[in-house]
Amino acid sequence: MNDDKIPQALYLVLFLVVVGSSLAARRLPLKDTAKMALAWVGIFALGIAIVAFKDEWKVLGTRMTAAITGGASQGEVAGGELRIPVRDDGHFWIRGMVNGVPVDFLIDSGATTTTVEQSIADEAKLETGLRVEQVDTANGSVVMKHSEANSLQVGPIVRSDFPVLIAPQEGLNVLGMNFLGSLRGWRSDGRTLVLIP
Repeated sequence: MNDDKIPQALYLVLFLVVVGSSLAARRLPLKDTAKMALAWVGIFALGIAIVAFKDEWKVLGTRMTAAITGGASQGEVAGGELRIPVRDDGHFWIRGMVNGVPVDFLIDSGATTTTVEQSIADEAKLETGLRVEQVDTANGSVVMKHSEANSLQVGPIVRSDFPVLIAPQEGLNVLGMNFLGSLRGWRSDGRTLVLIP
């Protein structure tokens, strides 16, 4: 046994002696004593599970909130990092803001530039010029207009004068590599995407 395991074993033995002696002092029938001992084991197992899986409980709470409200996750800030749980479709979605207008973004490291649909661009008052770009998407090639958002916010992360493309069709709100590349770092942590501002 390692030297660092000895104190843990002593605490466990001490705990068992205290619980066992308190149950024996009550002089209950063996059947009632066994029931009470199992109840205490269950209580401590539940406490250990809550502490051991605290991050998973937070992710579960975030996913349940998103499922109930029907929108993308707001993400969760932990230790200065924005943690985004994967959705049932296998993708990472986050609720963001473009010029104060809420947008559910698909986070796509395969997309070069952040894109918003025309209705969002209209509501956010994104101005466009004559400059357009042909973009290859999963559904074929699309011509998109260039624009710049005064403010793009994802959780606590805010970018000013941020370049975006405007898609003519609905449902194409993508947070691309120009946003991910502006971060200090990002990584996939199991079923959670971690953005480091």
